[in-house]
Amino acid sequence: MYANNFPKKRYKHTLDFLKQHIAPTETILDLGVENPLSELLKTEGYTVSNTSGEDLDVNTNTLETDTSDVVTAFEIFEHLVSPFTVLKNIKAEKLVASIPLRLWFATAYRSKTDPRDRHFHEFESWQFDWLLEKAGWKIIATEKWTNPTKKIGFRPLLRWFTPRYYIVYAERI
Repeated sequence: MYANNFPKKRYKHTLDFLKQHIAPTETILDLGVENPLSELLKTEGYTVSNTSGEDLDVNTNTLETDTSDVVTAFEIFEHLVSPFTVLKNIKAEKLVASIPLRLWFATAYRSKTDPRDRHFHEFESWQFDWLLEKAGWKIIATEKWTNPTKKIGFRPLLRWFTPRYYIVYAERI
């Protein structure tokens, strides 16, 4: 997916946040297929299994039968038509989820070649918080960070100051 161009800053923030809230002894179900971030978590001592690429909007069987302590969802919920259904069906007591934030100066992301690589939702942090709370989660900790680029222009300048990513640690109510 990233072809030797990993989002190092996002991975570092994500790993640091996860380490603050989740012990390596806790088992993790990571929503989405195995990826470089789930592999990184394994090298850090976490026991991680992944979903197998099923469309979680229509098939939540894995969520309903999984016995992991924690569910992680890194950059997943923006791709779902109904993230509420997924959040309601998670059986784990802990959730760590990150999303790209809606940027007022950019349109929603849409790959023209991969129909699964599109954002149905472009969340603001308050919207994601509300979604979690309505789905039965209590937010314990959050963090935001920017994603500066080395390009020239108005939008790249705004990316130095505008938070791009939002991560949440929540527990089932």
